[in-house]
Amino acid sequence: MVVVHDRDEVVVVGIGEAVEMIEAIAAGPCLVAETDHVIGFLCAQLYPDALHVREVSIHPDARGQRIGAQLIEAATSEAFDAGLAAVTLTTFRNVPWNAPYYERLGFERLSRPELNDRLRSVLADEVRRGLPVSLRCAMRRRLP
Repeated sequence: MVVVHDRDEVVVVGIGEAVEMIEAIAAGPCLVAETDHVIGFLCAQLYPDALHVREVSIHPDARGQRIGAQLIEAATSEAFDAGLAAVTLTTFRNVPWNAPYYERLGFERLSRPELNDRLRSVLADEVRRGLPVSLRCAMRRRLP
């Protein structure tokens, strides 16, 4: 059984970007999936209109068990309960476990004209960090 819940404290083992992870945890809510140990996490940031998913990571041994989907659903439920209009994220366009995966979870790719200032800024920051803009996209899942 996988339990997904909020954590005040997350122990990250084996991740080279520890500083980025600490910043992500400090920036907003994080959800953790665990069995007898941590098998995945989702870090997000709250905005007035949306919950923005900054990162989702699943331990290689737990992939293919819908852990990521459960984390996304838990985050979506929390965003809905908070009265937010959407869940957003940025990801790689054509990597099968990125944009196509999120589309299967109810997200839609946003065209450049559909981007709000916040998502434009997120994508611009990714480009400054060396990610090719042609391979990235922003996505949104509207909430009822």
